[in-house]
Amino acid sequence: MIIPVERIARELISSYNSDDSRFKTNAYFPQRNESAIELDFLKKLMFPDFYNSHELRRDQKKLENILFQFFEILKQNSMADIEFNKPQAIGNIFNHIRNLRETLKTSVHATYANDPSATHYSQIIRSYPGFYSILAHRFSHELYKLGFSIYSREISELSHQTTGIDIHPGAKIGNYFFIDHGTGVVIGETVTIGNNVTLYHQVTLGALHFEKGINGELKKGYKRHPTIGNNVIIGAGAKIMGPISIGNNVKIGANAWIDYDVKDNTLAYIKNHPKIIKK
Repeated sequence: MIIPVERIARELISSYNSDDSRFKTNAYFPQRNESAIELDFLKKLMFPDFYNSHELRRDQKKLENILFQFFEILKQNSMADIEFNKPQAIGNIFNHIRNLRETLKTSVHATYANDPSATHYSQIIRSYPGFYSILAHRFSHELYKLGFSIYSREISELSHQTTGIDIHPGAKIGNYFFIDHGTGVVIGETVTIGNNVTLYHQVTLGALHFEKGINGELKKGYKRHPTIGNNVIIGAGAKIMGPISIGNNVKIGANAWIDYDVKDNTLAYIKNHPKIIKK
């Protein structure tokens, strides 16, 4: 079969020329393979002993070199956001890198404390999809706060592809956060999560309804996801929907559907699970 490439090329060019401005940009976007090289650097910087970089603990020059390489990658890959009037310097993220590390350590502690199958920190840091997604989110959230909306979303989606855990970079998450197993977890943009919170697989912290503007398009930038308090456990498959508040010390059972506020110190669960009928 002979492909009519000349005709197809003409048709494509005609289609390109008909695009409005929303489909056009001169921005540079990262050339990706399968993984985010930024997260490879971040893992090494955050936990050098677990990524065969023991020398970073004592060799400041080598550490400075790694930081410089990391900065150059971030500067290059954030150029699309800069074109879209995001003037914040990517270097500002380095002002938070120590705090980022200390926050990540709290999730390692929480995972070890809450998962009986975790017998060593190396398992968590190197193997746990929940922890990998938290590491990616902490980084993408810093980008998001600095105004890099395109770049932060790209990092979060690369993590999503790897782990099956979908956390929007806008979500605000406290310390000692633990995701167990994690497959199918969804956390929306305007979610706020307190300290010492545990999520199991298939949990959704999502939106229930979407507001529309005068022209019928969906509104942007308003609160539409839950706020979760401190010391909360949310069981597998639970759906927490809408801009509601879940109080402190709350436990929500598996597969529960919650679209209303839940007060402090409450246990919410499905009272009568359906019986299994065998034929």
